[in-house]
Amino acid sequence: MAETPPTAPVPDNVSRAGPTTDDVMGVLRGVIDPELGTDIVELGMARAVTIDDNGRVDVTIALTTSGCPLRAQIQRDVRARVADLPGVSSVHLSWDELTAEEKATAMARARFNVSRNAPDTEIPATTRVLMVASGKGGVGKSSVTVNLAAALAARGMTVGVMDADIWGFSVPRMLGVEGRLGGSPEVGKISPIEVLVGDGVVKVVSMGFLVDEEESALMWRGLILNRAVQHFCEDVAWGPMDYLLIDMPPGTGDVQMGLAKMLPQAEMLVVTTPALAAQKVAIRVANMGRANYLRIAGVIENMSSYLAPDGSRHELFGAGGGDTLADQIGSPLLGSIPLDGAVAAGGDAGRPIALSDGPAADAYREIVERIVTEAAPPVDMAGCSARLLAAAEDALDAAEA
Repeated sequence: MAETPPTAPVPDNVSRAGPTTDDVMGVLRGVIDPELGTDIVELGMARAVTIDDNGRVDVTIALTTSGCPLRAQIQRDVRARVADLPGVSSVHLSWDELTAEEKATAMARARFNVSRNAPDTEIPATTRVLMVASGKGGVGKSSVTVNLAAALAARGMTVGVMDADIWGFSVPRMLGVEGRLGGSPEVGKISPIEVLVGDGVVKVVSMGFLVDEEESALMWRGLILNRAVQHFCEDVAWGPMDYLLIDMPPGTGDVQMGLAKMLPQAEMLVVTTPALAAQKVAIRVANMGRANYLRIAGVIENMSSYLAPDGSRHELFGAGGGDTLADQIGSPLLGSIPLDGAVAAGGDAGRPIALSDGPAADAYREIVERIVTEAAPPVDMAGCSARLLAAAEDALDAAEA
């Protein structure tokens, strides 16, 4: 069958040491069929992978039906994840269709996962998961998370925010929300706190809703931290969401590695400042993500420059850190957010600057536009009439009756 056009070559300064077939299959495990809720490798849809000496990767995907309306979504995810592997020069996709026997096996596997195994997490397969990460503290990662969530919700989307920076939780204050996490004993799940933003909603879970005072110090070690984040994934009734933004702790520790294993479909947004020190340590975060087969969706440069009232620009923390990082890791620079006192004031007052006006607000809206149209568009289930899993379950239930 006809191939899709190849991706652009990787930059010259990205290592061209070719990936192995296992590397490619590893990242393909992060591609979840949105209808069946299982990765395409386990479903047997990743039929073949070949790699030549020049870094060209050919992937054959077998769909449940040749007219699958989710083909474009699967294509984007496969292309983005494979192209993100170091040493890949181009990605070529070929399409096939599962045989009746293979389709029955895939449906049995999907049904088994639904009926016999509790879901690994409560995060729907149709949710786009974005980990907002940084190599060091002080680059404004939490502020970026909150403002991106607010700007996405202002577009009418349902957005989850998981405050996984367990030690340095600050999301509740920045969103201006208080309260305690609760839930229904009948359901046995925690309910996130919801904030209405325009026509959308932000669902928030944070340690800030579990401590008596924001100033409380959590002196927890790695295993306990990891377990807390696991609860946020498994025991929160998130419900349908377009996006889940995870405010990651800085660095490459236990929480980061634990979340990468729990959420293989996740992608990373790496936040840096123009400073060389921030840019250098941010590379470590990108390397950690790729070592765990996570795709780097893009780079965001925060505090890029100060815009004076007279319109002059002052680069207080240097220049070019975002561009340099994007070039070095082979991912796009999604945008640069200027240094603006209104950002901090809005965070302290619980009014995200992305919902206001000004240079920083404009920058956030431009970044969100790139996210939803290019870097990590939401999963579109509209027009999907097959509903294969539901149909298979109905047929099996009828046969058992």
